[in-house]
Amino acid sequence: MKFQVGNFVETIDDSIKGKVVEIVGRNIKIETEDGFELDFDADELMKIDTDNTLNVTNADVYKAVREKQKGEKRKKPSPKIEKTVPPMEVDLHIHKLTQSTKGMTNFDMLNLQVDTAKRQLEFAIKNRIQRMVFIHGVGEGVLKTELEYLFGRYNEINYYDADYRTYGLGATEVYIYQSKVQ
Repeated sequence: MKFQVGNFVETIDDSIKGKVVEIVGRNIKIETEDGFELDFDADELMKIDTDNTLNVTNADVYKAVREKQKGEKRKKPSPKIEKTVPPMEVDLHIHKLTQSTKGMTNFDMLNLQVDTAKRQLEFAIKNRIQRMVFIHGVGEGVLKTELEYLFGRYNEINYYDADYRTYGLGATEVYIYQSKVQ
């Protein structure tokens, strides 16, 4: 792009605007709106058209907004509960559920984890909690498989992997559909 002294330009990667004051090869010196002189490569700048600037006063904006709002009914803003309410979390790691695993077999530990998950899920359904996250860890996937089997027995829920950024790979989120009448 050909630039000339006096052109108004803007940087491509930043919001710096200014007027070209000197050109030396591909190096272009601009004077910013704040009065600073900065050097840029020609590839970093683009011309802007100053003739099409829009001059609008606050009064003009106020009138336009008032005209647009005429005839429109005011709506109360409805808060998005799903976005604002964090999900209920249930940590199923065995050390969170019992003081000691001494004398427990792997089968006993798995049953304790699945029973806890079932009890917490029933609690959430009863108390109309819409979202919950079961933290099960990665491991060999035995607990996750058992949880999926448990969740599959309920018609009013949907389950999927929880947010990776928050929980990593070892968590499943459950969405509980709320019926109109209970």
